Amino acid sequence: MSRSVLLGIVLSVGAASAVAGAYQAQQQQGPKVVEVEKLRDNLYMLKGGGGNTAVFVGSTGVVIVDTKLPGWGQPILDAIKKITDKPVTTIVNTHTHGDHVSGNVEFPATVDVVVQENTKANMEKMDIFKQNAGTGMAKRTFADTMTIGKGADEIDLYYFGRGHTNGDAWVVFPALRFVHAGDIFSGKTLPLLDTNNGGSGVEIGNSLMKAHDGIKNVDSIITGHSTVMTWADLAEYAQFNKDFAADVQAGIKGGKSADDIAASWKIADKYKGYSIQDARLKQNVAAVANELKK
Repeated sequence: MSRSVLLGIVLSVGAASAVAGAYQAQQQQGPKVVEVEKLRDNLYMLKGGGGNTAVFVGSTGVVIVDTKLPGWGQPILDAIKKITDKPVTTIVNTHTHGDHVSGNVEFPATVDVVVQENTKANMEKMDIFKQNAGTGMAKRTFADTMTIGKGADEIDLYYFGRGHTNGDAWVVFPALRFVHAGDIFSGKTLPLLDTNNGGSGVEIGNSLMKAHDGIKNVDSIITGHSTVMTWADLAEYAQFNKDFAADVQAGIKGGKSADDIAASWKIADKYKGYSIQDARLKQNVAAVANELKK
């Protein structure tokens, strides 16, 4: 069973905590191999073991974005040692899910951890942090914007509203014209809407468009689980999600059930190449329909 289908099925019955566990079980079979992709002289994307990790080598230390599944913190550290001898000073987590935050617990206690304020509240509910006496939990939070460092080391953090969760952070490296979007833009597919952690299928399109319009001078996007995308890809993905919510709304107004809407929905030709899985489609239609009924 694919990860996307598994996530859709489990989350549809409201067991968000089981998702990371099930995915973890799949991932722990075999060696933990971190694939390093150099994006700029001081920016790298680390793949494998969960969500994409960004490694930003600053003048005095390393900032990383997202730390993958349990057991992957040390492999990340090992990969960084092959890149630079500078210490990791800061972790930024884009959101609360286990395949993006669990490696936090394996980093030194001196490392600063920064998240959007809603993400901190969500992380406080997670077993991994309870079991590790709060090690790896956020030390600093932001509501809408925050800046870390200055000059060539500057990193800008933004929150534009609900989408994948209610705390999706956008991590911008302005000197490099790059941003890490996390799973609010995981790739060209229907998004995972974690309504248990505040996700919204009604609002995600607008949140994505606000990010596109509000973040300036960025060309490239590190996605949550896919390849690097362009700024034009983000605009297209925002419109895709807005169109999807509008399609569900039109179906409801036409008297269709959520199941009927999912069964009859067809992706527009302009979104050719998007990955659409039946389980995720049904889940997202139901999520949007439930929101619209409130």
